[in-house]
Amino acid sequence: MTVHDTKLSRRTLLKAGAGLVIGAYVARGDKLFAQAAAPPKVNIAPNTFLIIKPDNTVTVLCKGIEFGQGPFTGMATLVAEELDADWSQMRADHAPSNPVLYKNLAFGMQGTGGSTAIANSYVQMRQVGAAAREMLVAAAAEAWQVPAGEITVEKGVIKHGSDKEGRFGEFAEKAMAMPVPADPKLKDPANFKLIGKEGVVKRLDSADKSNGKAFFTLDINEPDMLTVVVARSPKFGGKVKSFDATAAKAVAGVVDVKQVPTGVAVYAKGFWAAKTGREALKITWDDSKAEKRGSAELLQQFRTLSKTQGKLVKAEGKFEESMAKGGRVVEVEYVFPYLAHAAMEPLNAYLKWDGDTAYAKYGCQFPTPDHQAISKVLGLPIEKVKIDVILAGGSFGRRAQQTTHQAAELAEVAKAIGPGKGIKLVWTREDDMRGGYYRPYAIHRMRGAVRDGKIEAWSDTIVSQSIMKGSFFEQIMFKDGLDPTSYEGSNEIPYEVANFRCDMHQVDVGVPVLWWRSVGHTHTGYVVEAFVDELLEAAGKDPVEGRLELLGKKPRHAGVLKAVAELADWKNYKVPEGRARGVAVVESFKTFVAQVVELSMTEDGPKVHKVWCAVDCGVAVNPDIIRAQMEGGIGFGLGHILYAEQTLDAGAPVSGNFDTYRSLRINEMPEVEVVIVKSTEKPSGVGEPGVPPLGPAVANAMAKLGLGRPRQLPIVPGASA
Repeated sequence: MTVHDTKLSRRTLLKAGAGLVIGAYVARGDKLFAQAAAPPKVNIAPNTFLIIKPDNTVTVLCKGIEFGQGPFTGMATLVAEELDADWSQMRADHAPSNPVLYKNLAFGMQGTGGSTAIANSYVQMRQVGAAAREMLVAAAAEAWQVPAGEITVEKGVIKHGSDKEGRFGEFAEKAMAMPVPADPKLKDPANFKLIGKEGVVKRLDSADKSNGKAFFTLDINEPDMLTVVVARSPKFGGKVKSFDATAAKAVAGVVDVKQVPTGVAVYAKGFWAAKTGREALKITWDDSKAEKRGSAELLQQFRTLSKTQGKLVKAEGKFEESMAKGGRVVEVEYVFPYLAHAAMEPLNAYLKWDGDTAYAKYGCQFPTPDHQAISKVLGLPIEKVKIDVILAGGSFGRRAQQTTHQAAELAEVAKAIGPGKGIKLVWTREDDMRGGYYRPYAIHRMRGAVRDGKIEAWSDTIVSQSIMKGSFFEQIMFKDGLDPTSYEGSNEIPYEVANFRCDMHQVDVGVPVLWWRSVGHTHTGYVVEAFVDELLEAAGKDPVEGRLELLGKKPRHAGVLKAVAELADWKNYKVPEGRARGVAVVESFKTFVAQVVELSMTEDGPKVHKVWCAVDCGVAVNPDIIRAQMEGGIGFGLGHILYAEQTLDAGAPVSGNFDTYRSLRINEMPEVEVVIVKSTEKPSGVGEPGVPPLGPAVANAMAKLGLGRPRQLPIVPGASA
């Protein structure tokens, strides 16, 4: 047996045992789109979301994908709270693809993104749990011939005062026949036993990910399956002019070679043969319509544009008149590079098409548009296509594809070789990192004026590329011809400034771009928080006190800022010699995060010693997961602002793997301390908001240390090259 043996696997596929199911969700799944004619406004039917087996396990079907951000545990917590289940009986799995039953209530379709997983499910999943509880109680009452009102449920045990006692599994089948309560009663939050409690809920996905049982797309190994890799143009927009597959087909294990819209596909019995076959291909590319500009040329174009006024996004007061009055005028430029998502698991997916139906299985973040893309390419009615969502090893936006390019390519490679074969399409790390779909390149030119210790004027001219232009999102999300994800956070700054302006140049570049963890806030948060710090410095204000003076109408911003200042003992702490502290506060996705960074400078660049973080995300459903997301966001953000960039050489991306795309190393991870601000507001997301404040807090600490605020990222140039 060799490392390339296709039978070698350390993981074992979990097999579901026999048992009773509350509702036949599988049967419903066969009629996915037949039910679309009369969908419920908000589906709370327990039989759609729960499987209760005779062994009393309760499996929650999660409509969002689990790629590390914790929805499995979050959804199970919401259900278990209202169901009065014992945490030890809770399980979670992905719901099948169904845009009606499992739609994200924020999007109106099935998909995960925008840090909405808990926010869009908080009430719905509690209602599901409460409805299931009432149905189980009704079933027990009927079985015991006692009033339902005399029955209690605690930790998965159903009880009656007559010493009758049973568990969920005993009543699951009978409960299935009970009517679904239209308006199940929810608990008073004062009676929560799981939601918001420390240490009572453990992540449901951690054990299998630690012991190797967790099943990912690369673990798929169906009989007679072919592994496929695609040779794509080194330059974005390049096309195949001609190719010679003679040498590729001579590689042992290679089955076939086909041209597809995205390049040349090599089909083989295993990944190694497919990759070796691809390397043997001789391809001539047609670059007549390819992007040929390098990073330096893009910088020059963007910089020139930033010195002119763009399309108005928002204006208040009289900015130019205020600037003309003089005072301390500050004008600065900030430059942000293309960034790859660099998730641990690159893209890959499985599809089997038999000519009449298609079945796909992979870590699918946007099932509904992917579903449609596969259906369109293969010419199948949509009800003939099925997608099973499985675990994915990270995303950071990479799998939420507005262009559905992965699903379309998957269907194209299946179509090219014909029906009847299972296809596993694999993107290597290099394919993924050089394949585009980056955070857009962006420049901000900031202008502001300070008079008499007060910030009187503020403007931001943005030059960037649209994420959504040309996709189906353009019609529903563009505002006045502009992509709002390019300026979000810049047009609605939290600070009271009388004379304000935000405008934008939206430019076309032939480099595919995509939302990247925290989307526009990753650069708008940086410029707003670095710029306000600079203006406050010009005004002679303390960074925390000065911000608080401007946040009078923003109590939640002020709340996390006060919380982090208290946590870090901002007023009284004596910063060690050679170190400095910086602060930033950013709202993104309706979550408020403030961070204080303490750093020093070394020969290799800034060393961040500690980060204090305060987060207000409304009701904190799972405090441990919230902390983990803040910690992860800080490490992710720190690596990217210090080291990461994807540069272009004559249109071709340079970095292909972590040897040339520098990430934060384990010994560089700072100590992190997180406080969660208590709130009764509706829950909001935590998957992304931990990232944006980190960069400007580092920049402001560097300025305090006398090094100036970095104007062009990454802070350590040349680390990724």
